[in-house]
Amino acid sequence: MNTLIKNLTGMGTMTDQVISMDFLIAAKTGIQNYAIALTETASPDIKAVLRRQLDEAISTHERITNYMMRKEYYRPYHIPEQIELDRKNIQTALNLPT
Repeated sequence: MNTLIKNLTGMGTMTDQVISMDFLIAAKTGIQNYAIALTETASPDIKAVLRRQLDEAISTHERITNYMMRKEYYRPYHIPEQIELDRKNIQTALNLPT
């Protein structure tokens, strides 16, 4: 991301982490919505489309999660570290200029 924007937002290197976390949350929401829609439709054609979209959303979620784990933005197997990371992210968000 542009250095000027990083400096203006006060996020510096946190920008990639924030973007990837937002993307992960959006992917999770998409998975939930596709699953709900799939259970609500009776049309076989629509079910087939929704299943493909759900599979793609799950695959996207997995890719984002793996990226975040490689970058150590997300530590699902190390709960104390994840809690500390979340605490730092919250503090960063609270310190953003309004």
